[in-house]
Amino acid sequence: MSTTSNSSQASASPGRWERMRDSYMWYSFKHDRTAQLCLAVFICMVIAAFASPLLAPTDPYDLAQIDIMASELPPFWIEGADERYSLGTDAQGRDLWSIVLYGTRVSLLIGFGAVILQALLGVTFGLMAGYLGGRVDTLLMWLADIQLSFSTLMVAIVVGALVKATMGSAFYSQYAVMMLILIIGLAEWPQYARTVRASVLAEKNKEYVDAARVMGLRSKRIMFRHVLPNTMSPIFVISTVQIANAIISEAALSFLGLGMPETHPSLGSLIKSGFDYIQSGSWWITLIPGAVLVVLVLSINLLGDWLRDVMNPRLYKG
Repeated sequence: MSTTSNSSQASASPGRWERMRDSYMWYSFKHDRTAQLCLAVFICMVIAAFASPLLAPTDPYDLAQIDIMASELPPFWIEGADERYSLGTDAQGRDLWSIVLYGTRVSLLIGFGAVILQALLGVTFGLMAGYLGGRVDTLLMWLADIQLSFSTLMVAIVVGALVKATMGSAFYSQYAVMMLILIIGLAEWPQYARTVRASVLAEKNKEYVDAARVMGLRSKRIMFRHVLPNTMSPIFVISTVQIANAIISEAALSFLGLGMPETHPSLGSLIKSGFDYIQSGSWWITLIPGAVLVVLVLSINLLGDWLRDVMNPRLYKG
């Protein structure tokens, strides 16, 4: 009899998908056309970028596929275009559609990698500062204040100069993606630390935390198993903003010559490589990668705005 009742209760309990469909987040997403459009655009761009070896007509890293005699060809809607290059070519004769796909992949890798590093550092330091308090809180927030006084550009100049002086420019160019992830991640982790610290300060005096202490659980387990799950909402929101910021930071550093080399294209390095050719009439070399960058960052930011409103407990969700 008890087995039958337990099985009926288990079958009657809603599954994960049913709970998701009944949630306010799903309701808000279904009625927000902007969020739907931005998510669709973002997913399409991510799929196209990471499927670039399959979608790109040429490999921009293969010198044998580059025709220098076909440099600065216009896109298909302009007179003088070549049907082999739908979006034209850059000054080196590379197919612009191919290098935009590969460049978007590099920018997304740097953006996601930098945000993962920021989250690992910032969430850990924020949890320790908010939960332990005292001297630990003072020291970590002091380090965060010092870090915030240095801009991403300044960190890039210092780290890039040190690496190039010790390892050489060839080493920096070879590991430029990892270096940019390290630079942007180290420059922006205080954003996570401050956000998580504020959430932990609001959570650590609640009854479930006191109950965990009474049970004799260690501080590390309380922080990561009990307090951290209740601070995930602001972490998700800030992550969307930080991904867009990391992509913009990479583009800015590459434009200034402190990021990706032109031989390893990203959206920022593509914009920089075509900037000198705007006056000569080859505007598409800069404008097309710039438009892709704007659409990518705008879709992420609008998704972040929607997610912030959905996860804001102060807004009415009737």
